Amino acid sequence: MPPETPLPETLVRDHTIYACVMGSRAFGLATEDSDTDRRGVFLAPTALFWRFEKPPTHVEGPAPEQFGWELERFCELALRANPNILECLHSPLVESVDDTGRELLALREAFLSRRAHETFTRYAHGQRRKLDADVRAHGAPRWKHAMHLLRLLISARDLLRTGALTVDVGEARESLLAVKRGEVPWPEVEARMTRLAREGEEAAARSPLPEEPDRRRVEDFLIRTRRASALQPGPYDEVVQGVVRGRGVGEG
Repeated sequence: MPPETPLPETLVRDHTIYACVMGSRAFGLATEDSDTDRRGVFLAPTALFWRFEKPPTHVEGPAPEQFGWELERFCELALRANPNILECLHSPLVESVDDTGRELLALREAFLSRRAHETFTRYAHGQRRKLDADVRAHGAPRWKHAMHLLRLLISARDLLRTGALTVDVGEARESLLAVKRGEVPWPEVEARMTRLAREGEEAAARSPLPEEPDRRRVEDFLIRTRRASALQPGPYDEVVQGVVRGRGVGEG
């Protein structure tokens, strides 16, 4: 009988290949009361995919404010230019990384493409609608959310202009924190958002980014990583190793 499927927290504990801090701390916007948001990527042993019950695509926890993705799911989302995933790949606050994680980080440019304009813009529009609803209902937006939307628009514009994604806001820190504190009138914040969105549109038209991400390069990495995992000794993969090494199921 094969060993029991590991608990999700066990996958995070024993198979994380990359872990970082995200949120305000990574953005350079942390204050004394900021949480520490941890994000990571784990590599589920290949043998677990040979069962009817597959390993989870993501795990919340086990620590507070912690969230992790299985490598394949993470790569899928990154190829779609998911803003949260792309920023995770570019966090300046890396807590742990192994050889596989370093190879993933070396692929960062392979995930970047002009698709980012669509995904960042779609996310920004959704957040803007929520802010407008707050203003209509309460006379003011949630200022923290307004700050983060401005940050996202800056990040998207600069990514499209330069082809590089920078997570830390740098010199924009104080002006963004002033928005968070409610010190900037809403009409001025609206004007900034409109200007940044327009600049993002202009940058998209002549961006150095490719039209599409390098899916083949990423898939090659995933296949090699799965194969290497299958050949690693462990409690889940005795049958898999036999197949990978050329033996049939049930052969010695």
